[in-house]
Amino acid sequence: MTVSTTGLELPTRSRTLRAAVEVLSSMRFSITLLTVICIASVIGTVLRQHESMNNYVNQFGPFWAQVFDALDLYAVYSAWWFLLILAFLVASTSLCIARNAPKILVDLKAYKEQIRASSLKSFHHRAEGTLAAPRAEVLDRVSALLVAGGWKAKLQEREGGVMVAARKGAANKLGYLAAHSAIVLICIGGLFDGDLVVRAQMALFDKSAWPGAGLLRNVPAEHVLSEGNPTYRGNILVGEGQRGGTAVIQLKDGVVLQPLPFDIELKKFLVDFYPTGMPKRFASDIVLHDRDTGATRTATVKVNEPVQHRGVMIYLSSFEDGGSKLKLRGWPLGGGTPFQMDGEVGTETKIQSERDGQTLGLEFTGLRVINVENLTAVDASGGTDVRKVDLVNRLESHLGSGAKTRTEKTLQNVGPSISYKLRDAAGQAREYNNYTLPLTLDGQRVFLAGVRETPNEPFRYLRIPADDADGLAGWMRLRGGLNERALREAAVQRYVARATPADKPELAEQLTVSARRALDLYAGIEPVRAGEPAVGGLQALSGFLEASVPEADRERTSDVLLRILNGTLFELLNLTRERAGLKPLVPDEATQAFMTQAVLSLSDAFFYPAPVLLALDDYTQVQASVFQVTRTPGKTLVYLGCLFLIIGVFAMLYVRERRLWVWLEDASDGGGTRLTAALSSTRQTLDTDREFEQIRDSLLAKESA
Repeated sequence: MTVSTTGLELPTRSRTLRAAVEVLSSMRFSITLLTVICIASVIGTVLRQHESMNNYVNQFGPFWAQVFDALDLYAVYSAWWFLLILAFLVASTSLCIARNAPKILVDLKAYKEQIRASSLKSFHHRAEGTLAAPRAEVLDRVSALLVAGGWKAKLQEREGGVMVAARKGAANKLGYLAAHSAIVLICIGGLFDGDLVVRAQMALFDKSAWPGAGLLRNVPAEHVLSEGNPTYRGNILVGEGQRGGTAVIQLKDGVVLQPLPFDIELKKFLVDFYPTGMPKRFASDIVLHDRDTGATRTATVKVNEPVQHRGVMIYLSSFEDGGSKLKLRGWPLGGGTPFQMDGEVGTETKIQSERDGQTLGLEFTGLRVINVENLTAVDASGGTDVRKVDLVNRLESHLGSGAKTRTEKTLQNVGPSISYKLRDAAGQAREYNNYTLPLTLDGQRVFLAGVRETPNEPFRYLRIPADDADGLAGWMRLRGGLNERALREAAVQRYVARATPADKPELAEQLTVSARRALDLYAGIEPVRAGEPAVGGLQALSGFLEASVPEADRERTSDVLLRILNGTLFELLNLTRERAGLKPLVPDEATQAFMTQAVLSLSDAFFYPAPVLLALDDYTQVQASVFQVTRTPGKTLVYLGCLFLIIGVFAMLYVRERRLWVWLEDASDGGGTRLTAALSSTRQTLDTDREFEQIRDSLLAKESA
């Protein structure tokens, strides 16, 4: 005999489906989803989104950077799991509405006048009394009181009496529907305005992200979306005097291009400044060229004041260099003749390193015409005297920040600066940022030459003292002369001739040896210890003292050695000036200040990882604006959802639903009317108590014994 089990499977499946629907539509499930969304939103706020992987590796390390990348934490709001949670939240909230809306609508129409009179005595808020008036008169008075109090009531005639059922604050139930509908609308609007539609379009029309770089016109068609894309959010960079009509949408695995129905032409990028030099207003004068009609429209886009055209919002996101023309002077740090070169921001070229003959890639990355810095005036006496530098102790830092942080703030525009990268054959690049004009720091006019290894690091600055002509040439000549043995020897001889006492000529030979040794160590020609590489700078003298001088004599020897070094470098400076056809400097206060900073900066220059320093001679600035273009039809749903949310929350928090029942029957003694009243409320508050007391007093105002 064959037994069929088909009839047993259907109830099991039905129960499973009902259980799944029950869980999905439950309050606990929705709260759990909202909690996860809140946590993800916090992560998306704290963790900077859509940055390069190298930045995250530097911040978290290789292991955790890969873990966070696998979890899509670098693009939380477009992560598959975040979108899936939003979809589940929409489904859960929709089911909650579908399950409860019919009950709420039925309840809104029901006055519950069928309640038994005896049940009123079990309510927390209840009142009873006998009135002398007949039942019809009492009924009229009760009806008048309810109407005056804003109650909606329904009357039911029964055998032996009349039941009056009234209600007030029904909007409380509508608040539940409004708040839950708001969640659905906001989530749907967010999903529609995110990159979900973009990814769906890519999947349906066989589009893919472009991982490479280059000109937009060279990107293949499979990486370009349709112009009729209903929703997108991208960026477009337009230089002054140029126009563009293709936005770039950044995705995790690359970019896709979004053609616009119009071109944006940038006529002028505008910046207004405060008297301190701080910018106070950014704006862009643009012309919109419609592709279909050929019509043009002029507009001004300001920060937080977008322009709308053909359903697309145009925001001023940021500004960049649009290809400024640069005239540069290159100063070889290893010695040699300075050279002139031209450049353009955004382009690349090659330079030859005179140190090792290596060819380096030079990338011009930026020109900043306005630089507002915090520079607090410090008395010139606050500078460092090189004779007091403790060479015995370990040097703590090199290439320090250009302007130290202080309590007081003096904001000042310090003029233009250029940024560029030098890339070696292995592809490793360092970024450089050099100020064009000298700054007054600690009482000394200095040029700042910055360098950093990665974009996450702050720039470390080499302070180069300005010479008597307020330029770089004096320090550069001294730096070049330090690398020439003949000039070093001539400087030693001049120093010895000047410093040897006339009555002790026998000290000349010893002074010559000391001066030559100090200068060779400082120039990085002679190693501190045999077999070790030469170091150069003050750190070489410090190593020499530690290796050759007993600890008890190091401080005294350090003072003598620095005095000899300072005097020898002064003679070397004048030798380089004479060779350039300039008058020698006299040892006055200005020269002493220059030499003090020069000794320190020449020492720090050994830590400046570049064979050449580029200084800006002239420029022709070309500005560019970065516009964010968005088509966001889902924002209407979001705005509507926000309105519903406000209404719903207000209704649920500030509107109390109350129901009142009044039972009227003839008194048992045949005279008057027996009244029984009861009140129920969604929330038991002191207001409810006071309201019922007023109703009771009004109903029983003419109570008789």
